[in-house]
Amino acid sequence: MKHLFLSICTAAVLVSCGTMGGSSASKVGKAQPALTGTKWALADNVKGKIPTLNIDGEKINGNAGCNNYFGTAKVDPATGNFSAGGLGSTRMACENMSVEKNFMDMVGKANKYVITGNVLELYQDNLLLLKFNRAE
Repeated sequence: MKHLFLSICTAAVLVSCGTMGGSSASKVGKAQPALTGTKWALADNVKGKIPTLNIDGEKINGNAGCNNYFGTAKVDPATGNFSAGGLGSTRMACENMSVEKNFMDMVGKANKYVITGNVLELYQDNLLLLKFNRAE
């Protein structure tokens, strides 16, 4: 469990460092495609259930790796602003609870989004927090 958490944190840092100089970082704070009706799966390779993010209007939900979660989202495609609030979840105990907590914290901290093709990136200002691939 400790190794899984460290792997996710390390991957997030590496993706963040590698992306800051790339074209996605230059798109932060600019107009983006709408997110309504989209489904995403975390791009990081994790053991167990892959965290997901589903956006339907002003509601979000998905799985954080163990528990299902839900909340509200304010998305502004004109500015690329994103904010999640009122996050709640089921309360099953699982082996990767620290990973799940980290995922939920990052979703709650995100304030910008960038879509490039089939990839969604959530940022806190210019810091990449989470990277997702489009899901079916």
